[in-house]
Amino acid sequence: MMHPDKVYLDALKNILENGEDRPDRTGVGTRSIFGLQMRFNLEDGFPAITTKKLAWKAVVSELLWFIEGSGDEYRLREILHGDRYSQKRTIWTDNAEADYWVKRKLQRHPGDLGRVYGVQWRRWRKPLIRINKVVLQNHDQLLELIDGIKSDPYSRRHIITAWNPGELDIMALPPCHMMAQFYVNNGKLSCQMYQRSADMFLGVPFNIASYALFTHMIAQVCNLEVSELIITLGDAHIYNNHFEQVKEQLKRDPKPLATLELNSEISVITEFDMEDIELAGYESHEAIKAPMAR
Repeated sequence: MMHPDKVYLDALKNILENGEDRPDRTGVGTRSIFGLQMRFNLEDGFPAITTKKLAWKAVVSELLWFIEGSGDEYRLREILHGDRYSQKRTIWTDNAEADYWVKRKLQRHPGDLGRVYGVQWRRWRKPLIRINKVVLQNHDQLLELIDGIKSDPYSRRHIITAWNPGELDIMALPPCHMMAQFYVNNGKLSCQMYQRSADMFLGVPFNIASYALFTHMIAQVCNLEVSELIITLGDAHIYNNHFEQVKEQLKRDPKPLATLELNSEISVITEFDMEDIELAGYESHEAIKAPMAR
């Protein structure tokens, strides 16, 4: 199968050459294609993009934060930097401090992001009818997903979603990568993720690595091998102020793939820590800086 960088760079080139110019929420403007798919063979190696540097520790810490079920940006700082009150930032700091979120007075405490990804994965609110009233009970999608893969691997219901229409207004940021479905065949696990909004230059390399890692972790705790990661994109866009950076990246040649190494003793997904996850042999071109649209 094609080198992951080639898959990703082909998508960038397609959008740059064939996309439609559109206005967007941020006011920056985008060039966009609606409906793209990228496929990565996880058996060939880990799809960490090499044509610019990947913020690997940020990928790992965010996924562990999701798995933990947290919506607290200070907790993400603790996972990534080792200190809950570190002055170092995370990829969620700007969202936690954004005027549009803070002014709505929905934060229960500083750093609260509301009911974002991990909260939905681990504490989806499920109504239960009791005598003369309805009560809400937390529903753990992640553990249900893993139990389902173990007990009924050929089910077509191995799905986890962060898109909760009834709670979008109490999230600092509605989920972009909103749903994933898992598929078992011949003892191997594949994942297809649907991403409604895809910032192709800044966000998508991060998302590729995150869901590849997630697939590896679930495979390990379910005693499976990995097969394929499929990412289906809704609005796949390049921001107008990223065009030059994309052109620079397209000139670069991919480097050999890295290897993901997980602590083989971990059999429960919530027991992974930063130290249990390593990307061995990762080499990349230098980072390419670009502004984040907000």
